[in-house]
Amino acid sequence: MSMTYNDAGCEEATINSFWMPGNYHSTVKRVEEGHHICNDIIACFQERAKIEKQYSLQMEEWMRKWRPLVNGSSMYGTLLKAWQAFMTATDRLSEFHVEIQKSLVADDSEKIQKWQKDMYHKKIFGGFKEAYEIESGFYKAQKPWAKKLKKLNKVKRIFHKVSKKEHLATVRENNIKGSKDVTPEKQKKAQEEREKYTQEMEKVKQRYQKALDDLNRYNPRYMEEMESVFDLSQQFEQKRIAFFKQAFLSIHRHLDITNNESAKVIYGDLLQTISSVSEQEDLKWWRSQRGPGMPMNWPQFEDWNPEKDRQIVKKKGKRETDKVTLRSITPTESSISKAGLNVPGGVRVRAVYDYTGQEADELTFKAGDELMKIEDEDDQGWCKGVTERGQVGLYPANYVEIIQ
Repeated sequence: MSMTYNDAGCEEATINSFWMPGNYHSTVKRVEEGHHICNDIIACFQERAKIEKQYSLQMEEWMRKWRPLVNGSSMYGTLLKAWQAFMTATDRLSEFHVEIQKSLVADDSEKIQKWQKDMYHKKIFGGFKEAYEIESGFYKAQKPWAKKLKKLNKVKRIFHKVSKKEHLATVRENNIKGSKDVTPEKQKKAQEEREKYTQEMEKVKQRYQKALDDLNRYNPRYMEEMESVFDLSQQFEQKRIAFFKQAFLSIHRHLDITNNESAKVIYGDLLQTISSVSEQEDLKWWRSQRGPGMPMNWPQFEDWNPEKDRQIVKKKGKRETDKVTLRSITPTESSISKAGLNVPGGVRVRAVYDYTGQEADELTFKAGDELMKIEDEDDQGWCKGVTERGQVGLYPANYVEIIQ
């Protein structure tokens, strides 16, 4: 192995070469950094999982706001169904993105954590066993060669130093030979000095060449042993690259909604509903439900029917605050009298028909009984009143008449 040391480019390339002592540390560091990269990938996609969760919550909030507004809008028919389909699709997409979030956290992150645990084994005093083994292998393979290289560089420096002296001595000798003012003694001395350095240079040159030959003979073994350790590091790195490729493909499958069957079904159903919007069908519906197509019982002469007048509209469920509890007022002589029914703001009424209360909050009375109406008729035809016995409850408004 021969090197041209006066070539700056070559010298820099040699210094930075993998083969130079200690330059294998970047390969060892690659093994250690693989463990840290696992943590970074997990953190990266757990943060993406949070984004998926937040997006799902935002869609739910949007849907809660707009669904009642859409359902209560003046839109109708197939066009309303298309608008409502966006709400349904959003509901399903919200669940879909929650599944993506769960997959990124529970599936992908856990796989990477498990692989990381299986591939990297921590040492008691820090670092990882895998990196330590590779570093030790490089150190053992490089130590003999580095020792020979150190010896070579030492002899090289001596050789260059002596060569410089021999060159200067030769220049001085030539200058003295060309000068008429220099005595023969000085010329002889300059010659002897040059010969001395020439002989010394030849001796050092032989040592330099011997050290270089010794290093070159060891090079093949050195390269073989370093290559062997490097191959082990490459095999470890190959496993890491192959695993991360599969992990990234898994993450891609979870994030790529364009090829997800569930997403295709959601958007397919939405598209089908939108495509089903029909102007003619909607206009026909409006005509039959809100227009001239509606059924109509045109006014005809009707006799008065007392039974029909006594029909009661069934009460709808009331709110908790609207419920009436039937209670009794402690009777006194004044409360039993008709005058006792006088309630500020109340109206005296007389029963026209008999009525038997069907529920606990309804009054029971006979035709001719007098009551005090204390609340006006509601939109379902019921009033609240109090009987002569002090019972408070509801009764059908069309069963009484106001006492003039």
